[in-house]
Amino acid sequence: MENYIVSARKYRPMTFDTVVGQQALTTTLKNAVKSGKLAHAYLFCGPRGVGKTTCARIFAKAINCMQPTADGEACNVCESCQAFNEQRSLNIFELDAASNNSVENIKALMEQTRIPPQVGRYKVFIIDEVHMLSTAAFNAFLKTLEEPPAHVVFILATTEKHKILPTILSRCQIYDFERMTVENTVAHLKTVASKEGISYEEPALTLIAEKADGGMRDALSIFDQAASFCQGNITYDKVLEDLNELDADNYFRMVDLAMDNKVTDLMLLLNTIIEKGFDGGNVVTGLASHIRNVLMAKDSATLPLLETSKQQAEKFRQQAAKCSARFLYQALKVLNQCDVTYKQSSNKRLLVELTLIEVAQLTQPDDGVSAGRGPKRLKILFKRLIDSQDKAAVQVAAGEKPLVRNVKAAAPQADSVQPSAAAPAAIGASAASAALASSAAMGASVGAASASSSTASSASAATVSAGSAAAKGMPRLKLGSLGMTFAGLKQGDREEARKEEEENTKGGETMEFTEEDLSLEWLRMCNRMPPSMVGLASRMKNMTPHITSWPEVEVLADNQLLLDQIEAIKGRIRATLAAALHNSDIKLKLRLAKQEEKKPVLTKLQIFDKMKADFEPFARLVETLGLQLN
Repeated sequence: MENYIVSARKYRPMTFDTVVGQQALTTTLKNAVKSGKLAHAYLFCGPRGVGKTTCARIFAKAINCMQPTADGEACNVCESCQAFNEQRSLNIFELDAASNNSVENIKALMEQTRIPPQVGRYKVFIIDEVHMLSTAAFNAFLKTLEEPPAHVVFILATTEKHKILPTILSRCQIYDFERMTVENTVAHLKTVASKEGISYEEPALTLIAEKADGGMRDALSIFDQAASFCQGNITYDKVLEDLNELDADNYFRMVDLAMDNKVTDLMLLLNTIIEKGFDGGNVVTGLASHIRNVLMAKDSATLPLLETSKQQAEKFRQQAAKCSARFLYQALKVLNQCDVTYKQSSNKRLLVELTLIEVAQLTQPDDGVSAGRGPKRLKILFKRLIDSQDKAAVQVAAGEKPLVRNVKAAAPQADSVQPSAAAPAAIGASAASAALASSAAMGASVGAASASSSTASSASAATVSAGSAAAKGMPRLKLGSLGMTFAGLKQGDREEARKEEEENTKGGETMEFTEEDLSLEWLRMCNRMPPSMVGLASRMKNMTPHITSWPEVEVLADNQLLLDQIEAIKGRIRATLAAALHNSDIKLKLRLAKQEEKKPVLTKLQIFDKMKADFEPFARLVETLGLQLN
């Protein structure tokens, strides 16, 4: 019985023309061989299984060929080509940097570069997974890589280009390999199947190509697995069973049920899927990817972004015609939030069910709008009722006077309010009283912690009394009957905020301060912001104020939304900085940052890699202790 060889090795390309999906790169390499204009160092980078090491071997064989063809291919006849084909060539060396990543390994490699080739023109060193070399090994490699002997060519291969030092990148010709498209992968799988005498269904090969996610080696491995399971007849159903994949028709049905608000049928479908052994998290991510494809199919310009077969793309296009863009956007947002919190959830199935229910309710019309008692309508009215009280609570927590300041004076008028003859109302008396009571309690609790607790206590007492009276069946109170309106409250607040800013400006202190003092007080101010502004505070911590012309301070916002939020509290920010820095002449200028002024937000891993690149002692410590960032 002959030894079995997997398809990824058996059908590995041996010439440039047989490489799949990298025509631009192979053409460039063939032209370099024909013209003889070879660089001393190449860097092949790209995803896994797209042909980096294969192209490196073909290129090494071609440049050592004694009689290359007219189009830049190796002749496969000369001694050098024969030695390469029989795996006995002494001119081509392969080094796995994942297991040979120390300085000693690089020094041993540098010793081998001194010996000229015995047969052929060049000594070619192929270093795979080069990003695994330590920083010290990279530094030891720099000089040899920049000025190697004339008979030496280096070919570096990596899947993580960003981990390679810039000094290494600048010394190499860089070739970026592309991911395999579904069409190219399916075409190659058809070729392999015909050579192996295996029958197939095209949707099954498409499913294999999609599962491979752009890697030809992965596709061939899955193909071998499916061929063994299907006994030489690869069908779509058998591949689904073998790979334990969820049929895409389930996702199409989920979207249809959600569009029709059929929550019951959606729950039954989810239960059927889970009973088959599929994880709820995979269902959520798969549905999110499906809705993303539906969104791409809504526009003919983005239709090519679908990495699927033409038949499947047509099904996406038909469903996209039924779905509104607003539904798709909101569904993606809900599913993404579920994906983020899935691992931390203690009841994962309930989380998935609630997510699907929320998606199904996105197209549900408002109920009971005329009576004002529908869930969405009630939520809007409740928010409007407590809006002013929330603003008061925030201002009290920040050390300012509360927004609702006329309640104490207007409270005695509540006794004289006559019942209204108009029975219909936008919201029931019980809901109104509950809203007022809860918002007043919020303002009172926050105000008690601040210096101006007396004003908040009076306001809360008056409001709670009004709420309890309403709960006993008294008619609904209107702000107009209390002698105030929302517009009057907002106007009065603006006027008082202006007066307070003028009073703070007249302090007369003009103490000098530095950029360091400014940054420190800015951070302290962000840490003291009330809990209701925690989101804005976290974004402000990433901003760095600068002194443009003393004492003018400039703050740059990355986007218009953040700029508008800070503009709303600009007076409070200026007053806080003026008091903290003891300088009442501070002028605060806010503007939108230009594209070149925006600083990227680094992840923890990027910060860790940057520290290793910038600080040699830290890099040595990481290498000595074998530290990794989890």
